[in-house]
Amino acid sequence: MASETLSGHLGTPLTIDLCLSCQAFWFDARESLQLSPRSTLTLFRLIGEHVGARPSAAGTAPGVSAVCPHCGIRLRPTQDRQRNTTFRYERCPNDHGRFTAFYDFLREKDFIRPLSADQVDELRQHVQAVNCANCGASVDLTTRSTCAHCASALTMLDLRQAERLVSQLRQADRGDRLIDPALPLALTRARRDVNAAFDAFERDPSWYTSVSTSGLVGAGLAALSRWLRER
Repeated sequence: MASETLSGHLGTPLTIDLCLSCQAFWFDARESLQLSPRSTLTLFRLIGEHVGARPSAAGTAPGVSAVCPHCGIRLRPTQDRQRNTTFRYERCPNDHGRFTAFYDFLREKDFIRPLSADQVDELRQHVQAVNCANCGASVDLTTRSTCAHCASALTMLDLRQAERLVSQLRQADRGDRLIDPALPLALTRARRDVNAAFDAFERDPSWYTSVSTSGLVGAGLAALSRWLRER
């Protein structure tokens, strides 16, 4: 595993472990809940930069042989809920931490939302299949709107949540830690790019190429991570 040093609430340093090959984070104890808005955006950008390396249709969730890196006990599959969103992870029975797939981290932080029926119909007019954001399997849009492998609904990135995080950053940062004032505008432009596929007045053919190869969430992550890198 690699590691990323981030800041928690009140500036407390956090070292987050991540596995890029299986696209998941290891959070010690309650580290996921201690992430500052800035650190959440940092992990969001990191996911966007590596989302193309996702494994095959087996999904990003760790396998049954996954064990706790601290005590070696096999992790237990767990389902949790944040607001109205269900997400999954595998936790250590001794409460040493949990292994969370990138996709479920995005669900936990309210970064993704399901497509409406109109958006699914609009997507069908341009692409025949997309990759499931949850497990990576191909979804044949000509016959269905959910994944045949894991039954997940089609989802896309909700950049309004990223904008809310930036708003929190602007309120929390002080002194020389003030964020770039142009970042909110960059996020607005990224959200426009992401939503262009469903806007009757802004057609972007390159968007559909990105969607068909990276999936809806992956294409949205790539769009936003480009803007975050520039800032």
